[in-house]
Amino acid sequence: MKNLFKGSLFTVGASLWWGVIGVIYFKFVSFASAIELTIHRTIWTALLLILTTSYYSKWNELKIILNKKVNILIFLITGLLISINWYTWLFAVKSNNLLDAALGYYIFPILSIFFGIIFLKEKYNRNKFISVILVVIALIYLLIKLGEVPWIGITVAITFSLYGLIRKKVSVSSDTGLLIETLLLLPLAIIIFIFLLKNNTNIFSFNEPILSFYLFWAGVMTLVPLFWYTKGMHLIGIGPASMIFFLTPTAQFFLGLFYFNEPLILDELISFVLIWIAVVIYLNELRKE
Repeated sequence: MKNLFKGSLFTVGASLWWGVIGVIYFKFVSFASAIELTIHRTIWTALLLILTTSYYSKWNELKIILNKKVNILIFLITGLLISINWYTWLFAVKSNNLLDAALGYYIFPILSIFFGIIFLKEKYNRNKFISVILVVIALIYLLIKLGEVPWIGITVAITFSLYGLIRKKVSVSSDTGLLIETLLLLPLAIIIFIFLLKNNTNIFSFNEPILSFYLFWAGVMTLVPLFWYTKGMHLIGIGPASMIFFLTPTAQFFLGLFYFNEPLILDELISFVLIWIAVVIYLNELRKE
């Protein structure tokens, strides 16, 4: 009972951090471009993970993983996927498209079911099939009614789903895996940052110490909820933690709608309702497992 309460507390805290605190912080620092914010998330997350890996003496785990060369390729791919995910979400926050980002995080677990069936030959039942079909109908409805693909939501969902799918191929703790990914992407992040410097499109500099200090916290904003969610998941299990995770897109949805006053037209609401029904079906299947 104690573990259930403690684990739920960690998982709820992480989900609300991602859904509320993270949104407000990255909205606050949106004076920087989405690409520069992605760079800072990569660099500062890597440096902070180096510190935590040293503190918890986990370098041996990293060494064992990297002994297999195929793992380097896997983590390079997952690193690129999570970077695209971060960039797309940051772009959504900066461009007042938080509702689209929330749509993506509602969709991704359902999409994960589909990928599991296709690539991992996982078993499925009628309810799981219905949840996938409802998401497809919702996206087609948006395409027909609005005449455009909701690319932010789809990109967020696909990158995060593929990320989870490919990461399953290597058994590694979340923090060590993220450290490997950010270390592999660090050279590319530095090269892009140098390009921003040369074109004078960067915000982070010694001439702007206060703004630079704000950007440093991108790493903390990434790591704290990750550690909390991982801790909570270990205590209460993947199923309950996955159910609680839906607090994240729900909080983002309400923030976008009521705090940042993003518009929500009837056709978008209808598609959200279809996806919410799919999510309820998905959650009911999780409850049975």
